[in-house]
Amino acid sequence: CRQLFCSPSVPGSVPGPVPKRGQPSGRDSPANAKRQRRVAGSPEQEASLEPVAWLEPCRSAQLEEIENLLASDDQELIGDFSKPHLLPTVEGKDPGLKYISPGTLAAVLAGHYSGFIERGVVVDCRYPYEYEGGHVKGAVNLPLQRDVEEFLLERPVVPQEAGKRVIVIFHCEFSVERGPKMCKFLRERDRSCHAYPQLHYPELYVLKGGYREFFCQFPGHCEPRDYRPMEHPAFKEELRKFRGQSR
Repeated sequence: CRQLFCSPSVPGSVPGPVPKRGQPSGRDSPANAKRQRRVAGSPEQEASLEPVAWLEPCRSAQLEEIENLLASDDQELIGDFSKPHLLPTVEGKDPGLKYISPGTLAAVLAGHYSGFIERGVVVDCRYPYEYEGGHVKGAVNLPLQRDVEEFLLERPVVPQEAGKRVIVIFHCEFSVERGPKMCKFLRERDRSCHAYPQLHYPELYVLKGGYREFFCQFPGHCEPRDYRPMEHPAFKEELRKFRGQSR
């Protein structure tokens, strides 16, 4: 699953500087010998004084470009590798997924990213009785894989304005099992519909802490303003039924 979210690896080695033909080697040049005498033979200091001024201009530019690629964290790119993730991420249980905090979701709902996001789809993967007991305003309840396929893949959400993004944020009660699994499922099915690396939804997130944590911090963004746990004693039969359908 990690490979579904990560970009291809960048070459791990970059060739070192090559002196121009006809120039003396760096270690035997008078200037370098003078520098070596000044540093009293320190290997670390000698290494730092290796001459690099003899690189061809085009060669130097190529090396700089490769070094920039190696220095960048390509895992911060969205699924089609076209641009970095828009939302700030936090550490989560699954390193192959991108997690956001409840505060970031609240900022999205408040329109703080409206200049960049055309539509943000919040997918509530909890069972319907949980959703009905309280959910994030505007969230869609998609508890089963067939629901996700029908809502997101049979009728893909496409940005109408150039440069704007469509982001999808998954969560369940705690965002430990159902939400992350559904996020991976969408990415897998989306990949199968396209030539790599194209995607309908290249920018996917998981809400860290799930609905429970979000409700605790931002009850004003929930409707009704309540929280119904999955193992609520009044909904044992519904729990058994939906667990059977989810397998």
